[in-house]
Amino acid sequence: MTRLILLDAGRANRSMAPAPRFPEEMIASLRAGGTVIFPTDTLYGLGVDPRSETGLKRLFAAKGRDRGKPIPLLLSEGEQVDRWARHVPPAAARLMGRFWPGALTLVLLADPGVHPAVTGGGDTVGLRVPDHPVPRALAALLSGAVTGTSANRSGNPGAWGSAEEIVREFTGAVDWVLWGGAPPHLELRPGGVPPMEVAQGAVRASRCRGTPAVGRTGGKAAGDAHREGVAHSPGSTVVRMIDDDPVLLREGVLPFRDIIEFLQRG
Repeated sequence: MTRLILLDAGRANRSMAPAPRFPEEMIASLRAGGTVIFPTDTLYGLGVDPRSETGLKRLFAAKGRDRGKPIPLLLSEGEQVDRWARHVPPAAARLMGRFWPGALTLVLLADPGVHPAVTGGGDTVGLRVPDHPVPRALAALLSGAVTGTSANRSGNPGAWGSAEEIVREFTGAVDWVLWGGAPPHLELRPGGVPPMEVAQGAVRASRCRGTPAVGRTGGKAAGDAHREGVAHSPGSTVVRMIDDDPVLLREGVLPFRDIIEFLQRG
């Protein structure tokens, strides 16, 4: 059974609002492997406890996606990074101080204890502190983190405009739906369809020229994708840190240029 909780959108969407209070039954079910859809500062997320084998299995079943794709984590606070990342480069620490809470996901070397379903079998993990009280509160009540993959089935854009749409799509697949209003960046979606993948390539910061350089990691380069008219994602901007070099994996609501200019200011 899928249960719907209507949040006070005015309070829930304020970044500095007090931590929301959830039913004890909901928290107990999530700790036991339950699933929840919740609002964030970008898109709606599909959440489970990232240390729960049962929860992770149910997440993949609800999404209809294979286990080869990594699952980003939303943290309750920046101090939780050390629980999930093996190493935080100095430049990454600077970006956390500037853009967290906010729409920046940093991909770092994963701690050996991170579940392989979260890393997609790789050696990195995507971490973010969202600028929204609901996911931060959920993370604090679980293991310091909650999964933050977008609440859509694979192949479905998930442009949710109402709680009823989410419930209809996920009835029986998730236990709880927390509705706090339409996503704040819904208006950025051309025709109401959010482009979830910007490119298969990556853009790496060039410290010598001071401008982003396109790096090919398989498929089209990100610059080519933008020239072909691919819109930015309404989700977070995803950046992998290779030592102190930021590599753009997906540009979202936070412009990559802002990240580069901040780091170049020293």
